[in-house]
Amino acid sequence: MENLLIAMIAGLLILLASVASVELGISVALIEISLGVVAGNFLGLSSPPWMDFLASFGSILLTFLAGAEVDPSVMREKLKESVLIGGVSFAAPFLGAWLFCAWVLGWSTPTAQIAGVALSTTSLAVVYAVLVETGLTLTPLGKLIMASTFVTDFGTALALALLFVRPTWWLVPFLGVSVLAIWIMIALQPWFFSRYGARVIEPEIKGAVAALLVLMFFAEKAQSHAVLPAFVLGLALARTFHEHPELTRRFRVVAFALLTPFFFLKGGMNVSLALVWANFGLLGLLFGVKQVTKILGVYPLARRWVPRDAMFTTLLMSTGLTFGTISSLYGLNAGILDRAQFSVLVTAVVVSAVIPTIVAQRWFSPGRALDASHERAAPAPK
Repeated sequence: MENLLIAMIAGLLILLASVASVELGISVALIEISLGVVAGNFLGLSSPPWMDFLASFGSILLTFLAGAEVDPSVMREKLKESVLIGGVSFAAPFLGAWLFCAWVLGWSTPTAQIAGVALSTTSLAVVYAVLVETGLTLTPLGKLIMASTFVTDFGTALALALLFVRPTWWLVPFLGVSVLAIWIMIALQPWFFSRYGARVIEPEIKGAVAALLVLMFFAEKAQSHAVLPAFVLGLALARTFHEHPELTRRFRVVAFALLTPFFFLKGGMNVSLALVWANFGLLGLLFGVKQVTKILGVYPLARRWVPRDAMFTTLLMSTGLTFGTISSLYGLNAGILDRAQFSVLVTAVVVSAVIPTIVAQRWFSPGRALDASHERAAPAPK
């Protein structure tokens, strides 16, 4: 299939996903993945090199923005609680899925580790959207959940980087360039904004894009991945993003309009429905492993610090999407996962973004409980 035809179909699918997201009130990422499944299984769409690059850069940009969404003040306010909840939220499913895939399914160690990484995640995008919709972003509960989500995703990014680094002499310059890029970006921000900020040519966005491309280049040379340094770079610049909300908005426009749709679309295109159906039992097992280990790990801690909203907190921490998809795609591209394993794993990740969110909002939402209590407390109309 020629490049322009693929680009046309992809563009129409991305537009359709946006419209459907608005009309249905469902995360656009979920719809883009679903349409990618349709395109790959029924339209015969394949991913050309230009789409592979856009998808790869889109994943790094998502990681960078995830770090930039974290409010440093939140981390300081809820340090102990967030570290414990977020740490267990990562460690319990990571170890549980790793051991389950290795001992029960008989997968190789690298394959089981990728499964553990992919199923350990909490979706910052899903969590953030739910907290905004329920008006909880500035509440103590919302701050705790956001900070815990950061800790979980940091653990995921660190595990992906450490477990699959293939040491070469390029690793030293990769680490050096990562540290240097983060230091330069932090040091130059005040001067750069005063000199080049608020211009239509967007030097701030171009500077961040250039830094991410540098990290991707050296990561590829080192046979590693730029996920962790990109996440840390976003975290290091989080204060700047919070001080310049308009910059954050413009950066999201660039990311979600042009780059990240190709990442999610390609992720869906790599899912084989035939293989998922043939391994439907395995899909249920992997989804169950993630949910059981998350609940067993997070719920007791949530009961200690937010007893009234422990299940709501636990269910949101049980979601997964961006980092799980990134990890699964990394495993596929690196030859660690075969297509059947990838299809089942990424489908389990997507399902974990949908079902816990629906249950949390339908039956355990603090916002709904608060509205109901207000209605009961309101005086009866005369």
